[in-house]
Amino acid sequence: MKYILFIIFFAVHFLGAQIVNKTDGNVPSDTLIIDKGGKDSLKIFKPTINDYQHYTQFSEKKIFDTVFTIDKSYQFTQYNNQDNFGKIQFANIGSGFQDLMFRVNKEQNLALLPTRKSHFILGIDDVKYYDVKTPTTSFIYHNAMKQGAALKTTYTQNVGKNFNVAVEYMGLRSQGVYQRELASSNNFILSSRFNSKNNRYRFFTHYIHQNVNNEENGGIEDLSLFLGDDTRFNNRQNLAVNLTSTDSRFSYRRYYFSQEFQFVNSEKYPFKVRHTIFHQANKYWYKQQGSESFYNSDVVEDYGTSAYKFSKNLSNTFTLLFDKPTFKLEAGVRHQMINLGTDKELPAIVGVNIPLDNKENRFGAVGNLEIKLWDKVDLKSNLEYSNGSTFGNFLRSENNLKLEPIKDYILDAHVNLQTSKPSFNYLINPSFYQNFNYNFLDAKNESTLEIGGKVNLKWFQSSVFANYFRIENYTYIGADYQPKQSESSLNISQIGGEATFSYWKLNFNTKLLFQSALSEKNLYPMPSFIGRLNAYYQAKAFKDAAEIQTGIKVYYFSKFNSREYFPVLNEFAVSANTASIGGQPIADAYFNMKVKRMLIYAEAQHVNTTFMKNKSFAAPNYPIYDFRLNLGIVWYLFH
Repeated sequence: MKYILFIIFFAVHFLGAQIVNKTDGNVPSDTLIIDKGGKDSLKIFKPTINDYQHYTQFSEKKIFDTVFTIDKSYQFTQYNNQDNFGKIQFANIGSGFQDLMFRVNKEQNLALLPTRKSHFILGIDDVKYYDVKTPTTSFIYHNAMKQGAALKTTYTQNVGKNFNVAVEYMGLRSQGVYQRELASSNNFILSSRFNSKNNRYRFFTHYIHQNVNNEENGGIEDLSLFLGDDTRFNNRQNLAVNLTSTDSRFSYRRYYFSQEFQFVNSEKYPFKVRHTIFHQANKYWYKQQGSESFYNSDVVEDYGTSAYKFSKNLSNTFTLLFDKPTFKLEAGVRHQMINLGTDKELPAIVGVNIPLDNKENRFGAVGNLEIKLWDKVDLKSNLEYSNGSTFGNFLRSENNLKLEPIKDYILDAHVNLQTSKPSFNYLINPSFYQNFNYNFLDAKNESTLEIGGKVNLKWFQSSVFANYFRIENYTYIGADYQPKQSESSLNISQIGGEATFSYWKLNFNTKLLFQSALSEKNLYPMPSFIGRLNAYYQAKAFKDAAEIQTGIKVYYFSKFNSREYFPVLNEFAVSANTASIGGQPIADAYFNMKVKRMLIYAEAQHVNTTFMKNKSFAAPNYPIYDFRLNLGIVWYLFH
């Protein structure tokens, strides 16, 4: 890999600028021509922001968005660079979240992915490809808790018009404010895409390697000390924790290549052949360096104090595509080789047999449909089905309809159906703790129906959304830390909205969600209300050389009996001892500024703890951070 990087950067050094010959008549309309080459054979271009675009393989192109909107303050103040509404972050950056609202994570389908590790993972549909006029670099920086930092750097460059290479690296290391809370993660992505001059052949390819590593502390040992008035414990390092020598690691690696061929003239015969192949390996370790007395379980003798499991997926897909601008239809076949296993057998005394390998060959079909009419109707539908001897049937259907019946009023509706084995983290677990071993390969398929929609309204930049979920055989971790499935369906309703009210340079943005489990409420406890209020001032400053945002935002969710976090699995378990979290506001005061293409975000996070006691928790026994200064910097360089 180091030689590949050397070659890329060596090439970058010699390909620092693009020169287009004046005989080339295909000049993009979004590029300003400064000199048409009348005096010599060269044309001189001045690129505009429209010349710098990114996209995923199956999405439309988007320009690098440097507009100073309030949405970005929700995104770039978070270490995972996402708006985390509906989640609550653990105390340290890089330590994940607890979901406060139900959602389906496709990355857990036929794969091993612990829930707390999943918030930093990039799937196939998340990898970006680029089309840039000149070499482009972006930096996204976040400061850490006490010691460390998080920095994401992306470099991309076109080599000619039709070939692009991008390199991205993210490194995160944060000590945390409590004992045994170190988070250390990194992502490396090498991506490329190519279009032939006649547009009859193109490919997308990427390699990604992600690590999410955390020390596990099991939460605060004595919460009375955290909630009490003894000033010695204002230094959170003085609070004893339940685990003192334990850590968990997750590794995620994928090689991906997708290509399209068009053998005949596209106007008469708009048919393409698409071939996609990828290999993905997920690995999870749970390690203990010394003896721990926290868990109510005996330790398995002669097994060591390190547990490991993995999943692997080699997928090969061939499809035929009918491709018109207003109508696309794709259908084909897929073969997968899937393996779920571990590295060593459990001693017979454990009484649980977990095979080292659970391999299967899966055969299936895929299909996609897209219809666009009058720039007012956009229908997208896809279907995937496969079957294997070990993990049974898999079916996923996603259907999305976007309408604009009246100008600036947009309806976005969806109906999704999925039936599949539960996340592989629920199917097997080898552990050096006697009580936490299981083989649940005979689990029934978990079936999820999702119906929902969103309406964007012209007034106040507002939207209203609603979702309904029905989950049959809902799979969860019980109070005994063993996987179980519900006897009746879990039904969840969600309804909410968002709006921005503006007067002069003052703005008020609010987002609200009301939700309820209509049945089996104890299996997925959740707050009935989640809200975010943001009052801010935005204006030009420093003789229009900069733009500022300053204000205060408050995040709140109602009190509820939370699931507990279980470090051995990195999952959340239904708790035998009900413990409530929520009912406490989390207020941030901030000052943000944009200077040219640099965005600076400075936040006084959880500022209300400067005058009131911190009673906010991400999970029982896991309090979140106290007041801290959070800094985020986003910088785009178009060379």
